[in-house]
Amino acid sequence: MRVVCAVVLVFEAIVIGLAIPIAIQLEGVDPSIAGGVWGGMAVAALLLSGLQRHTWAHYASWALQAAFLFSSFMVSGALLVAVVFVSLWVIAVILGRRVDETRAAHAARAESVAGEDASGGEDVSTASSGPQTR
Repeated sequence: MRVVCAVVLVFEAIVIGLAIPIAIQLEGVDPSIAGGVWGGMAVAALLLSGLQRHTWAHYASWALQAAFLFSSFMVSGALLVAVVFVSLWVIAVILGRRVDETRAAHAARAESVAGEDASGGEDVSTASSGPQTR
């Protein structure tokens, strides 16, 4: 899950950074405000992408998603982009958790098979579920 979330944050940092000149030129936002708000969010997204192995960074990324969503009201068109990235974030979390659960189940199954082989249990690789000849 953490890898997918980190990738979403890197792409989000790029898009947030590209929103700064748009806000300044098209919307007339003060450059110090645009650079401070969205520049800070872009830097935070890059930092949080590298820190996704920590649980607190994952929760801070949720706060970053909310901040990007709320700050996007300052620039027309940015709301659509913010909704897309928040959606990508939610999908990355959901699918990432599913992948983590599948990997954990696979590792547990492989560990139990290895334990059975070591204790003299039936060899699973030779067992066949197809038709057998007599």
